[in-house]
Amino acid sequence: MLASGRKKLLTALLQAQKRPFQPSRDMRLVQFLAPHLTGPHVGLESENGEGVINLNAFDPTLPKTMMHFLEQGEPALSVARSALTAQLPVLPRSEVTLLAPITRPDKVVCVGMNYADHCKEQNVSVPKEPIIFSKFGSSIVGPYDEIVLPPESKEVDWEVELAVVIGNKGKHIKATDAMAHVAGFTVAHDVSARDWQMRRNGKQWLLGKTFDTFCPLGPALVTRDSVADPHNLKICCRVNGEVVQSSNTNQMVFKTEELIAWISQFVTLYPGDIILTGTPPGVGVFRKPPVFLQKGDEVQCEIEELGVIINKVV
Repeated sequence: MLASGRKKLLTALLQAQKRPFQPSRDMRLVQFLAPHLTGPHVGLESENGEGVINLNAFDPTLPKTMMHFLEQGEPALSVARSALTAQLPVLPRSEVTLLAPITRPDKVVCVGMNYADHCKEQNVSVPKEPIIFSKFGSSIVGPYDEIVLPPESKEVDWEVELAVVIGNKGKHIKATDAMAHVAGFTVAHDVSARDWQMRRNGKQWLLGKTFDTFCPLGPALVTRDSVADPHNLKICCRVNGEVVQSSNTNQMVFKTEELIAWISQFVTLYPGDIILTGTPPGVGVFRKPPVFLQKGDEVQCEIEELGVIINKVV
């Protein structure tokens, strides 16, 4: 963007009385909608989550979707870093709608039984190899969108998960090189219809995991260099304010590097691909008696350093 054009843009935005952006050491990338903008835009979430800076206003040459932003790689990230250090206007949170940080990925890869304490609650052995399944991209919704109970299931359950977002394409990636392929991390809710997962469809997990709205994501894609240690983060889920899952990502059996190395043996990983890394204990199906989500429930999934997503069940 030409310097004169950028100056005019900043002047106009400041005249609109937007608050100055408070820079933070963390880079929290978001996809958002706003009434005065056409279609999705890519932005930076402020550290306190009270506002969003429009990266497409800072540099109109940037892509307007996170998928295309990640495909541009380091040049796009470099622009975002520049925006972090600039005193730029911010759109108040009340004026934007946060979307899932990633929409329409090539694939959503999931890992089953990947927390040692989750295996213990089921009285099963820790897997010797990652257990891989998938969700369709159409299951993805935003961090504050509704979870719709499908009429086909009466056993819809909660699962908070750490999600890894791929930044660089790769196949047969070595574990020692894996983190170089990671764009960042976000919070995921692997909503699960247990009747379809455990008893129907030949006990194949896919259908029970991939109903529409069964993959809330967000609130932001926190870049890899902004997370001190993804394998030492508190992780919890609350249903109607009650803590139902509480653990730490240090309980993961297979860490991010091992998962990327394993998965990339079979498929090419592309920018924007999402890996859900498993859930800790406390899910409803293994409670005595089992407990499932009901209309009107509110589910909060939270991971230290990444944030919280809040989804109403309808």
